[in-house]
Amino acid sequence: MNLPASPAEQAVSAELAEVRPALGSAYGAALAGARAAVLTRLWRALACEPLPWVERREREPGALTVLLSGGSRLEGPLPDPYATEPYVFEVLLDGAPYRQAGRLMAALGVPHGDAFATELDGSTASLALSRAGQPPAADDAAPLTAREWEQRVVDGHPYHPNCRSRPGFSVAEQLVYAPEHRPVVELGLVAVPAGECLVTGAWPAGMRDGGRLLLPVHPWQAEHVLKQTGRAGGALRPGFAAHPLMALRTLAPVAGGAHVKTALSTRLTSSVRDISVYSVETAAAVSAFAQAVSERLDGRLHVTRTLGAATAHSPDLTAVLREPPEVYADAAAGERVVPVAALGRAPFARSAAWREAFARLALSVCLEVLDLGVALEAHGQNLLVVLSPAGEPLRLVYRDLADIRISPERLARHGLPVPPLAGRLVTDDVRALRRKLFGSLVTGALGATAGSAAAFGEALAQADGLPATADTEALLDSPLPTKALTLMRLSPGIPGDQWAELDNPLAGSRRRGRAG
Repeated sequence: MNLPASPAEQAVSAELAEVRPALGSAYGAALAGARAAVLTRLWRALACEPLPWVERREREPGALTVLLSGGSRLEGPLPDPYATEPYVFEVLLDGAPYRQAGRLMAALGVPHGDAFATELDGSTASLALSRAGQPPAADDAAPLTAREWEQRVVDGHPYHPNCRSRPGFSVAEQLVYAPEHRPVVELGLVAVPAGECLVTGAWPAGMRDGGRLLLPVHPWQAEHVLKQTGRAGGALRPGFAAHPLMALRTLAPVAGGAHVKTALSTRLTSSVRDISVYSVETAAAVSAFAQAVSERLDGRLHVTRTLGAATAHSPDLTAVLREPPEVYADAAAGERVVPVAALGRAPFARSAAWREAFARLALSVCLEVLDLGVALEAHGQNLLVVLSPAGEPLRLVYRDLADIRISPERLARHGLPVPPLAGRLVTDDVRALRRKLFGSLVTGALGATAGSAAAFGEALAQADGLPATADTEALLDSPLPTKALTLMRLSPGIPGDQWAELDNPLAGSRRRGRAG
């Protein structure tokens, strides 16, 4: 059935006709799939999140009814909270069919729903644009570098309805900056007197000019943010060419070397992607600490080092230089390092045996690190896996330490030194620690890799050798936490993360005797 295009879909189509008319037909063909993908993500939220205007949910064979406080009824398929392929093509609201997430959200009439509906329309249109620019499946040969793997991640966050929300980016800017379109981006450099900057780690000589630091700046940031604040202007110098990675604002220089995390002061998915001064202040200490912890894992976990971080005391003008994950793969031996989010494109990752081996590796390593006192935010973007030439998972690589959690009490229990840190990274709250890891690794990376509740449960059930800890017991026996991403977008006045709980696919098949 042909549906009328949303305003966002129409706007993208019109812009494409101006800047890349050759993509127009592919974009139109991709719209139906993009609508189903975003609607599937929204239905997961309506089925699982603690939304204040949902009174109750009634499950029937193959179907779910969601009863709303105003008396309305939502009807759709029985949800699979771990499904990553679209399976929701229509939802009924009081008997009327809706096939577009934005129109459904607007029709619900809930607080802040209109603004969120606009975001959902933008996410759908941008997702169709991302899919339109992909090579044919026949050309989908196994890429050789981590960067090429990252650029094959088209759909964004596997569970967030705002998986491709990029407000503030025109179609032309998405085509020249977004990783899935495989561009080369020219970073600029802003010269700032060293005395006006905070630096931790080693800032390279090649990014200094006498008494000035040269801070790498994303061209979108220079155009839309720094020129408005007067921080760029005529001071912007030519920089270097780089490939955008999955995070879009993190780039791999074409000439090689450290990856560059830039500030991008706009909201992508849910968060504004600037870099806090706190992150720069703590960067060197957190990096050294994480390296020391990873050495306790007998080579099963590597953490990319933060080489240097600098800020002009502004989250809008900050950059972080980070070790590339490829240094932890032996290229001469045929090893590859692949972001977990990209594994859906890998044929070897579709077998049950591979998923079980990967779950065993990821869970055993991350649960051991959690017991030591560090909760990693191990979602599919931060977590990478080193593969053998045959595709077997060998060890893990973790990057981006800006949002881990550190427990001084647990560190002390294991005789580990507590780093000289304060602020949001530090907590002994058991629930916060488990939510950080379980909500990113278990209901995020592993769930998305499995692709369904049945496959996820099978992979977890076969993951032998987990550490015999209270965290492992909680993982096996309790509902699994996941960020309530839609609730968070509908609660603009409430800061911080909000959470939902998902059914644990291991419920009823406890296997404590197999842990340890």
